[in-house]
Amino acid sequence: MGSTSASSLPSDFLWGFATASYQIEGAVEEDGRGPSIWDTFCKIPGKIAGSATGDVACDSYHRTHEDIALLKECGAKAYRFSISWSRIIPLGGRNDPVNEKGIQHYVKFIDDLHAAGIVPLVTLYHWDLPDELDKRYGGLLNKEEFVADFANYARVIFKAFGSKVKHWITFNEPWCSSVLGYNVGQFAPGRTSDRARNPVGDGSTEPWIVGHSLLVAHGKAVQIYRDEFKAQDGGEIGITLNGDWAEPWDPENPADVEACDRKIEFAISWFADPIYHGKYPDSMVKQLGDRLPKWTPEDIALVHGSNDFYGMNHYCANYIKAKTGEADPNDTAGNLEILLQNKNGEWVGPETQSPWLRPSAIGFRKLLKWLSDRYNQPKILVTENGTSLKNENDLPLDQLLKDEFRTQYFRDYIAAMADAYTLDGVNVRGYMAWSLMDNFEWAEGYETRFGVTYVDYENNQKRIPKESARAIGPIFEQYIQKE
Repeated sequence: MGSTSASSLPSDFLWGFATASYQIEGAVEEDGRGPSIWDTFCKIPGKIAGSATGDVACDSYHRTHEDIALLKECGAKAYRFSISWSRIIPLGGRNDPVNEKGIQHYVKFIDDLHAAGIVPLVTLYHWDLPDELDKRYGGLLNKEEFVADFANYARVIFKAFGSKVKHWITFNEPWCSSVLGYNVGQFAPGRTSDRARNPVGDGSTEPWIVGHSLLVAHGKAVQIYRDEFKAQDGGEIGITLNGDWAEPWDPENPADVEACDRKIEFAISWFADPIYHGKYPDSMVKQLGDRLPKWTPEDIALVHGSNDFYGMNHYCANYIKAKTGEADPNDTAGNLEILLQNKNGEWVGPETQSPWLRPSAIGFRKLLKWLSDRYNQPKILVTENGTSLKNENDLPLDQLLKDEFRTQYFRDYIAAMADAYTLDGVNVRGYMAWSLMDNFEWAEGYETRFGVTYVDYENNQKRIPKESARAIGPIFEQYIQKE
């Protein structure tokens, strides 16, 4: 795969930045918002680095005008953000009251984005389930109740904002909700088989139940949008899936080579195959057997064909080494090892602040091609891509703002994406950098920064653009074709 300076992106390519409600908004008890599972999870000692919470975060609830000014300063054409379900329906359920103040907050924000010439991409669910639904019936573990409540929430949102929004994402990274929330126990609600982490949970069964619930809820929301709103509003809807590229630990070992596809299938195809092929991947059925929920004809009819576009979150690559013998019952990866070095001791990419994230731009291009081939050239929107920097939080401010490492990451990844479009025929049409600003990085609290804008948490959440904020526009200028 040779790169070429002749690579380009289409003239209508949509680029911008991404954030998520719980990570930036704060104001968790204002204007009628109810608690989410993350509000509750953050109160449990030891769950979040530095005992951090999203109570204030970037204070974006009060600073939408500042966020829009940042977007304009960076030259962004689009902004992907998520709506806090418990701001809209504080208790979450289909028979619970709707909070008009929550709706009006987002109506004004979306109107202000349009006034600034910025296209909104709206995510309905970025992990922050109303806590009441988790307490009421087990949340994502109860497919019937959850699907019905999510369908109601989706309809409320489509009705409130439908004419103003042309790009909808149902769920962000269902893999993280399922595996990190119900197997590893690192994310809310923290359920796991590991009794040192949580007294409740079964990591051998619950992630598969949760994944199934999310898929059916996605399909139901898409059906509602297509049947009731799409004709008049003219938008598109899809789901965002996360996954990293996989290279064999030993390219001479057929088992390692085969395990690479299996790794991507367990991470991505778990959700994408039912949507594009109407069934779970064979590798998952083989390993998991009856623990993988069976599709009813009604549910698979909802899910199959339910993407207008493929939302792709992507950060890095790994080396994959096959395991021998039976898979551990709590295994969610496909009975393999996920490594950062190969057989020869070569690292997959340079070190960052995030132990899991080592950049590999060629891996991005290869995964774009892999997805395009497997799912018959779907329209792809890259809905997250970005990097942390090793020890960024500890740097003096003048050095922190010179984030050349992050700028180079974007340079390399955007070039790889242009190569995928031009040379590999991948129909990639949008890209949202993660993230517009430093924010609450879930279990890592505020110790890890992903923003192109520095947020000074000690000084009234002051925002200062880093060098990468100004660099990304000219990078896109270089690749996007002039009409």
